[in-house]
Amino acid sequence: MRKLVRRSSKKAGLPPGTLLHVGEKKTEKPQITILDYDAEHLDERTSATIDECIPLRDTPTVTWINVSGLHDPDILRTLGDCYAVHPLVLEDILNTEQRPKLEDFERYLFLALKMLYLDHETGEITAEHISIIVGPNFIISFQETPEDVFASVRDRIRSGKGRLRGAGADYLAHALLDAIVDSYFSVLETMAGHIEEVEDELVTEPSLHTLQSVYKIKRELIFLRRSVWPLREVLAVLSRADSALIHESTVIYLRDVYDHTIQVIDTVESFRDIVAGMLDTYLSSISNRMNEVMKVLTIIATIFIPLTFIAGIYGMNFEWMPELRWHWSYPAVWIIMFLIGVSMLFYFRQRKWL
Repeated sequence: MRKLVRRSSKKAGLPPGTLLHVGEKKTEKPQITILDYDAEHLDERTSATIDECIPLRDTPTVTWINVSGLHDPDILRTLGDCYAVHPLVLEDILNTEQRPKLEDFERYLFLALKMLYLDHETGEITAEHISIIVGPNFIISFQETPEDVFASVRDRIRSGKGRLRGAGADYLAHALLDAIVDSYFSVLETMAGHIEEVEDELVTEPSLHTLQSVYKIKRELIFLRRSVWPLREVLAVLSRADSALIHESTVIYLRDVYDHTIQVIDTVESFRDIVAGMLDTYLSSISNRMNEVMKVLTIIATIFIPLTFIAGIYGMNFEWMPELRWHWSYPAVWIIMFLIGVSMLFYFRQRKWL
């Protein structure tokens, strides 16, 4: 089960800007990929070295440097020195528990985001810390694992179709943000199917496993909300075009991503309301089931009360009880007890208690 709060105690007491990786090491060796392009040509390098990134700083083309693996501070320190990135930004890149945010340093923008996946084996949401530095002609992205949702963006760059190859770094940043937000929809779609399954189970046969599933969904929605809500603030600032690094032609596309983020937030809030109703439904179902059981037990006890009374009277050993020496006493008592039970059952059915 995912912890709601993770400790970062190993950073306690260290000065600001200390490059220390906080989080789980998810890849053995950091991998650097480079896409350097314009409308006419494309230079793609996989498994590149840090030295290959330095000469691309002053080229007029758009350069996208992607680093997969955050546990090597030396790579970040070298890139930070080359592109004049503030040490506090590098510190936030290495902190995988960093809240999504946007910071404008005039010469570049820094974005901290969360990329979400749904583990189909465990059914849990997995988050990956994503950091993006947007410069006038470059994008530097950092992620924890080589697997991401940016494959479609790379394919668009390779194909040369659309306006991505002819646009600047700000439009590439929009494409990356759009890919991340679109991945939220796939997570929500899978989660919607899971919620429907739990709802059906609640109606038909609720159990302790059903309650555990409801609480699991509730925790996942809380985690999803914590990742999406700050992204709304990030896109709201970007869509206002307050930065000189964002061109006016790109703003309308950022507003479209902002609208998608609002849809994700609305869907998450709707799911939270549904899950809250599911908890009420579970408690009502359990209460109704207990009421049915108690009703049956009460009816059985009510029927046997007069029968127990009769059996108690004739279980006494007084010598001068008039019915003790009557030949038909035993079958008569049985008949009377049977008639009492049948008449009470008939009465309960008439009152619709059965």
